[in-house]
Amino acid sequence: MTYVRIYYIGGFIIWTSTFLMKVQGDYYIPCLILSEEETQPIGLWGQRHKQYLKEHKWFLYTTMLIKGILNSYLADIDRQATEMMFRLVEQMADKEGLTEQFKAENPMLWVGKMNEIQARTREILNTEIIYT
Repeated sequence: MTYVRIYYIGGFIIWTSTFLMKVQGDYYIPCLILSEEETQPIGLWGQRHKQYLKEHKWFLYTTMLIKGILNSYLADIDRQATEMMFRLVEQMADKEGLTEQFKAENPMLWVGKMNEIQARTREILNTEIIYT
């Protein structure tokens, strides 16, 4: 293993960095390993935000990936979005009077209203957390 200094030049030096590299044949392969705390599971909302970052904010995505903070950032976004989803669905259901009694009396109407509430909640999450 060896250290290699990499220069990114585009008329001027943008960024210099030193990586631990492993030599295999004629190739230098970077030794990039996430620490144990960085390998947290990422759910649906974290994956959606990751795709948004890749497509629209690639510099931020690449910077966070190189610094090793992307996984924990996405896990935090996922946790926030999941908590917000459950909280908003519960609040909207209470506000519209969707109780267990209503569910027992008219189950199909209850399912339709809950699906509508979840759709509205997903739109709110996409606007406020995922695509910002």
